[in-house]
Amino acid sequence: MREYFLVALVTAVVTYLLVPPVRAFALRIGAAPEVRERDVHKVPTPRLGGLAMFGGMAAGLLVATNLPWVGGALDQQSGQTAMALLSAGGLIVVTGFLDDWLGMDALVKLGGQIAAGGLLVYYGVTLRYLPLPSNMGGELSLDTNLQVVITIMIVVVTINAVNFVDGLDGLAAGIVGIAALATLVYSMVLSQNLQATRINLTAVVASLLIGMCLGFLPHNFNPAKIFMGDTGAMLIGLILATSLVTIISSVPSAALQVNRFPLLLPVLLPVAVMVLPLADLIMAVVRRTSAGLSPFAPDRGHLHHRLLDIGHSHRRSVLIMYAWTFLFAFALVALSVEGVPVAVFPPIIAVALAILVLLSRQRWRTTGRNGRGGAHAANRMPPPADSSDTQSGTAAATATPRATATTG
Repeated sequence: MREYFLVALVTAVVTYLLVPPVRAFALRIGAAPEVRERDVHKVPTPRLGGLAMFGGMAAGLLVATNLPWVGGALDQQSGQTAMALLSAGGLIVVTGFLDDWLGMDALVKLGGQIAAGGLLVYYGVTLRYLPLPSNMGGELSLDTNLQVVITIMIVVVTINAVNFVDGLDGLAAGIVGIAALATLVYSMVLSQNLQATRINLTAVVASLLIGMCLGFLPHNFNPAKIFMGDTGAMLIGLILATSLVTIISSVPSAALQVNRFPLLLPVLLPVAVMVLPLADLIMAVVRRTSAGLSPFAPDRGHLHHRLLDIGHSHRRSVLIMYAWTFLFAFALVALSVEGVPVAVFPPIIAVALAILVLLSRQRWRTTGRNGRGGAHAANRMPPPADSSDTQSGTAAATATPRATATTG
């Protein structure tokens, strides 16, 4: 436990200290675009905060590899996890940096995400099997091709889900930090129950991610001094995907109990910690394609936009989404620890998603009835060429009457 804390602390401190020079660098090279009439912030805000997060991760990995217990966990399962995170993270940071600075076609950026997933596979970080109960055939081993395809798919989906939810100051860093904390807690409990130790690969990766988010948040919480950009959003999405891949394959089926949460949680936990970003991603794709638009076309239908549209402040909207993510993820972890029957899980999912959908529909009706959508029409939308609707992808500015008229 102390080693995890040390890794997270070093990562957070280095990330925090690197943000000011990274901010100065972003301003010097012009990675702080001019404000636009549809944006929220009043002054040009630099991107590239992900560079500081990558530096923090590298420092955390350096410390972790030299610790007696955590260092061993990083090289378990015949995988070179430290090299995997540095190489894949480096590639995704370069991809995000070029997009934040010069702009990049969505397909090129997708190629970078796929290549980063491929590097994880190359260094042995793959989804090798799925834990299933004995009455469903037991542990389902995946052949080499399936390992590659599913691992890369998890990476790409997670990266884009984080990118989509990165729409308000501090939102993505906070939600991903909460997800990493839930993953850390569960992986430690699971490892203790199965192997009488709390040292495991997933917990190490989650500790790094917690440190990255905590170190960046003081600079990014409203009013943000810097955005993480696609550089950071894609990086923390990649690290979160890595923790999810490792935890899914962490439980031998022989140790699982039928009709208990521990049976399914390694598969369900990724859904739990990603439910808000994934729900936003799915609803955005459905909303846009049903309107005859590209799934990547910008709009103002995201959950955070709707919270603003019904009158919540910027900070309150972010805190509401923090609370929703925390309650859902940790309720599931708590139920797993107590051994609640699996039959309880579907109603929990149904109720949680019903509340989410109900609030979304209510926001639409409120916006249409009293025109409050125009009051917040300045919320940022990414350029059509971007593959995400992220706060980090643009600078911010105040609304103008013209913006209100066109988006309300």
